[in-house]
Amino acid sequence: MTTQQVNVSKTKSFMTVSLIELWERFGYYGMQALIVYFMIQRLGFEDSRANLVWGACAALIYVSPAIGGWIGDKVLGTKRTMLIGSAILALGYALMTIPSDNTWVLFFALGVIVVGSGMFKPNAGNLVRKIYEGDDSKIDSAFTIYYMAVNVGSTFSMLLTPWIKDYVNEHYGNQFGWHAAFAVCCVGLLVGMANYFLMRNALAQYGSEPDTKPVNKGKLALVLMGSVVAVGLSALILEYQDLARLFVYIAGIVVLAIFTHLIRNSEKHERAGLIAALVLIIQTVFFFIFYQQMSTSLALFALRNVDLNFTVFGTHLLTWSPAQFQALNPIFIMILSPILALIYTKAGKNNKDLSIAGKFALGFAVVALGFFIYSFAGNFAVNGKTSSWVMIAGYSAYSLGELLVSGLGLAMIARYVPERMGGFMMGAYFVASGISQYLGGVVANFASIPRDMTDPLQTLNIYTSLFNKLGMAAVVCTFIALAVLPLMRKLDKQHQGIH
Repeated sequence: MTTQQVNVSKTKSFMTVSLIELWERFGYYGMQALIVYFMIQRLGFEDSRANLVWGACAALIYVSPAIGGWIGDKVLGTKRTMLIGSAILALGYALMTIPSDNTWVLFFALGVIVVGSGMFKPNAGNLVRKIYEGDDSKIDSAFTIYYMAVNVGSTFSMLLTPWIKDYVNEHYGNQFGWHAAFAVCCVGLLVGMANYFLMRNALAQYGSEPDTKPVNKGKLALVLMGSVVAVGLSALILEYQDLARLFVYIAGIVVLAIFTHLIRNSEKHERAGLIAALVLIIQTVFFFIFYQQMSTSLALFALRNVDLNFTVFGTHLLTWSPAQFQALNPIFIMILSPILALIYTKAGKNNKDLSIAGKFALGFAVVALGFFIYSFAGNFAVNGKTSSWVMIAGYSAYSLGELLVSGLGLAMIARYVPERMGGFMMGAYFVASGISQYLGGVVANFASIPRDMTDPLQTLNIYTSLFNKLGMAAVVCTFIALAVLPLMRKLDKQHQGIH
């Protein structure tokens, strides 16, 4: 094949994975936009319980890929595991359509979503890595565009599901709107699976070794039985917060121990890359504490302290639903992703590309700016309600920071980690993200509002105080990231064999 034909083939393969990822994210973020509101407004949870339940669930969703990556690498195959995961996810969202006040119905549905995400997430990312393996500049660009595809799906669902919830609640009663919105998430997964079946031949040459062999029915049965057990355990963890805390911390210790073992027993030429990956993963933990605020403290801030009427020069244009503000994040990422991808590619050709570690440091600085914008919300507030423009400005800065840190997290694994460890390390990256998602829920509880406090003037000060502290924490993370830059340059040179 000519170089042009190879590039066309890779692009088609990349699009196949990106499209099913788009629909998977459509389902996930459509659910995420509403889940904290659902627990507080529909099930009557306190802020503190809703934040911690969702933090624990997000942690489990991010921790489970450590097992799903191994299943894809060694047991069922990368492509098969990804497809099974999407089917399980569709089932999870279908269970959330059951109109019940019983919290165990919710927890079991979320448990199914945890298992499905664990199967899907690491294997989709690993397929992108396999398509562009060996080309560092294209890996950065590919994962940035891949991240944009994620945000296409999340944008539409975050705008759509709150609108569906409000419309159905208004016309058919408060009991049904939430569940109708969750049904849309299920439909998204079904569309994604149908699209994958139409385009699956483009991935024929990619996958792990088990993908090249007929499916082992015995192993498949064991995986499915293990999945049922995992659903039950997840539901228990969500119900009992002490168990959730213990599980997340143990997961972190175990993965760190395995990571240390792999570094100590790796080949000499692999060690520098693994250490570099570990340093960047630790930085990612801090980033996702900030990230988790979007669906917890920022979401509740939008509910209680933001003027939902969007105006330009005094002219009213539209009225937001509080949950729809979360869509600002993927909208800005879609705008910024192609710009950054172009910059990365051009800089790579001129040998002037900023290192991933440098991009992480810059990302933390921009995240700090975003939270300082939120902390100044009180300066634009009338009767405790701040302008929608504050949310827009804060999300614009925050989203750029996310692209520079989280958007390159998977690319970092692809660059520094040996192929034989690819699935596990993708999983380890998500475990680190999961631990910080739980910690993010803990941090959000510093702005937990008592149920009897309804005055926006009181709640405004509580939220802006938290956002100011988060801005200062992001500044500290920026300085730490800058301080380790010399170490990262040294490790990068050793990884590339330059002494």
